[in-house]
Amino acid sequence: MKCSTSLWSADLANLAEEIKRVEPYSERFHLDVADGRLVDTFLFFPDLVKAMRPHTDRSFEVHLITESPERWVDPFVEAGGDVFIFYVNAGGDEDGRVLIDHIKDQGKQAGISLRLDDSLELLDPYWDQISLVTVVGTEIGIKGVDMDPSVPARIARCRQIVDERGVDVEIEADGGIRRHTVPLLKAAGADFIVPGSLMFREDPAQMRQWLDALE
Repeated sequence: MKCSTSLWSADLANLAEEIKRVEPYSERFHLDVADGRLVDTFLFFPDLVKAMRPHTDRSFEVHLITESPERWVDPFVEAGGDVFIFYVNAGGDEDGRVLIDHIKDQGKQAGISLRLDDSLELLDPYWDQISLVTVVGTEIGIKGVDMDPSVPARIARCRQIVDERGVDVEIEADGGIRRHTVPLLKAAGADFIVPGSLMFREDPAQMRQWLDALE
């Protein structure tokens, strides 16, 4: 499995140093963007992302935990975002397929994120357009809690659909990424995990060695 490392769990006062410390063990960086509406949290904003951009050549995965996600794509494209994930049922004036086309027109990748109570059927209109599905394993907008036990089965079902449809879509697990949950996610067929404390509060080299050794 690959790592889209969550900078929410980094030392936010020393982001440049934290990025360099874990960059060798991360395929890309995951940036949670919250507008205080979809969840009661404010997180990464365009100017901060722009300031981080010179410190790494890894892709920035922008997770729009926002209402009206179409409002935020262009500012984060300008800030240096590469992959954009949004909730199709988060409100807003733009149809999901139109928004995905807009993201791809900017030369970026588009993905859809699923909350715990979102049916996988929400993805049915989008499989041929997206490159990523992010299955969230906790209530959105919080961290430091364990993964919901339903998540491995949801990942496995996504893997089955991807294989049946023959689409080029990667599956990502975000939330509750712990030593005891990662083997379950790998067995279920996840391509990416979004490690936070697992990367920043452990020795990242040792953690990645452990991850790569999983059967």
